[in-house]
Amino acid sequence: MSTGLEIPKMPSTLVIKPVLSDDDFEQLCATNADVALERTKEGEIVVNAPAGFRTDDANSEIIAQLRVWWKTHRRGRVCGSSAGFFLPDRSSKSPDAAYITDEQSGGLTNEELDHFLHLAPAFVVELRSKSDALSKALSKMELWLANGVQLGWLVDPYTRAVYIYEAGKDPRKETGEQIAGSGPVEGFVLDLNEVWSSYRV
Repeated sequence: MSTGLEIPKMPSTLVIKPVLSDDDFEQLCATNADVALERTKEGEIVVNAPAGFRTDDANSEIIAQLRVWWKTHRRGRVCGSSAGFFLPDRSSKSPDAAYITDEQSGGLTNEELDHFLHLAPAFVVELRSKSDALSKALSKMELWLANGVQLGWLVDPYTRAVYIYEAGKDPRKETGEQIAGSGPVEGFVLDLNEVWSSYRV
């Protein structure tokens, strides 16, 4: 219940000069673990709002289904929204769920696995939250592909649709009860009814 107080709006981006190195940015994220930070290729720090309960519930469902598929072959690695990636364009992003292939993960050291990875996952999933403008979410998918992601899904619970971004192909929109993976996640099928159930009362 609102108290009637005027709530200040925090800035959505911060500029720190000089631009933080990768190590310094990762330290910034660790020091401010209560907020989700990303970085643009220009070095601006993007402050993301915490997810609401339903969004986090749905995201945990997506990660759970992805991990169940991973257990059928146990190659590569799966991660959730807390993992950070340093991308080729010098931005740093955190997808809601991601898969890196066996080829990508095979050469990584224990030290590297303890930090943000300097690579673009082969597959990413972004789950649109209520505060995300669709246009902004779609732009992020374009950024993922521009940095080498092979396949990306933007799951939009508010239109019950999935926007599919695949390297070398035009984006497309699907609205069925499930979505089948291809390329790096061939054989993975996301049951969207289970995801949408997180938004029912």
